[in-house]
Amino acid sequence: MDGWYAAYTHARHEKKVAQQLQERGIEHFLPLYRSVRRWKDRRKELDLVLFPGYVFVRVPVSQRLRVLQLPGVARFVTFNGQPATLIGNDVEALRNGLAQGIHVQHHPYLTVGRRVEVVNGPLTGAQGILVRHKTNSRIVISIDAIMRSVSVEIDEADVIPKF
Repeated sequence: MDGWYAAYTHARHEKKVAQQLQERGIEHFLPLYRSVRRWKDRRKELDLVLFPGYVFVRVPVSQRLRVLQLPGVARFVTFNGQPATLIGNDVEALRNGLAQGIHVQHHPYLTVGRRVEVVNGPLTGAQGILVRHKTNSRIVISIDAIMRSVSVEIDEADVIPKF
């Protein structure tokens, strides 16, 4: 099974890199979210990059050079000199959730808290930290390799404790 890797891109080149990956038939995932921007004379809906500077790719080890050769790709995120493999469930769950239109927002990177796993809904399989704020609950999904997090509103009945 090929792993998911985070490719670090040059500033504001994420969409261009994703387009080049698409043209070359390389499986990739560029998480986007919709944001409304207002100016004095108009308002516009924009698709913004959820993790600026990163595109996720799933390639065999032998094919990683094809990604690195693309204009706009700086390097892979590494750990001890080797490209860091991302947790596939979190990437796939985020991919499925965004495809089904869930609303995500940036969240400060978390490592400590009540760890849970989503067992129902579009984020099934994702693991994260449950955060309560007044009457609603959110799950914070962290991509550890890039130290970035997003939060999604979730029903507590859809999660189970993870030990």
